[in-house]
Amino acid sequence: MTDAQTTTTGAIDGVTNGDTNGVTNGDTNGGTDGVTAGTATGTATGAATGAVTRTGTGAATGAAAGADWAAWQRSWDRQQEWYMPDREDRFRIMLDMVEGLVGSAPRVLDLACGTGTITARLLARLPGATSTGVDLDPALLAIAEGTFEGDDRVTFVTADLKDPDWPARLPYDTYDAVLTATALHWLHSEPLVALYGQVAELVRDGGVFMNADHMIDESTPRINAAERALRHARMDQARADGVLDWAQWWQLAAQDPVLAGPTARRFEIYGEHADGDTPSASWHARALLEQGFSEARPVWASPSDTLLLALR
Repeated sequence: MTDAQTTTTGAIDGVTNGDTNGVTNGDTNGGTDGVTAGTATGTATGAATGAVTRTGTGAATGAAAGADWAAWQRSWDRQQEWYMPDREDRFRIMLDMVEGLVGSAPRVLDLACGTGTITARLLARLPGATSTGVDLDPALLAIAEGTFEGDDRVTFVTADLKDPDWPARLPYDTYDAVLTATALHWLHSEPLVALYGQVAELVRDGGVFMNADHMIDESTPRINAAERALRHARMDQARADGVLDWAQWWQLAAQDPVLAGPTARRFEIYGEHADGDTPSASWHARALLEQGFSEARPVWASPSDTLLLALR
């Protein structure tokens, strides 16, 4: 491991830089467990550095020797938990519902998979499962690929969810479950509805789709304001205690000798942050029913976030 790698690894395990660029869009959970769709400002060609071959443009071409993928996963988890202290709760309920509805060995599509957060928890809970992770972010995919190298239960696909042909890149025509978390708020309502229609075609009859994300009910402004104020006060305290925020985490990734290239390409694709819409859970349920699901409702909620389940 080089000196640069040693320094970065120490930082990602919890040592924050002295300065901070501030919270990036804390109202919409700032970060994401998976980055969903690119803009016209970049391309996914040559998307990752890693030892795992994946489907799609920009397949991995080099060996990420010496990269501490477990440390990067821990660092990503801590950064995301800064926005969502109850993050693990949604994953636990998500996997409860997967097991209850489609069994203990499901074929899963990890939609906007990011570093493979859902896939990791899926395989730990249900080792007979298989997972296809799809994303466009080259840096997060590099971490995911490095983490799951050699695990034949996992496949990664590079695709832009705004591209109408993205499902053609997948290795399977249908899935028992399609799962996503804190990612689809990057999309505006119209492309999100279109994506829901594509997801409905990928979920088998009796299968499930679950989306855990920031879903705001605009009919309760005083409740929303109180929740937001308390959440931000706790975030400010955590940051003062040394927790990395979204911007700081990406600064560290840009300094890492393995992730620097993928991170640069990632910012060519997305810029700093691509904000979409955060409609209410009832809006999501209606949209899913209109796109072909037979049932849809929340199965978990916090004051700001909802895990919404739709059944085919």
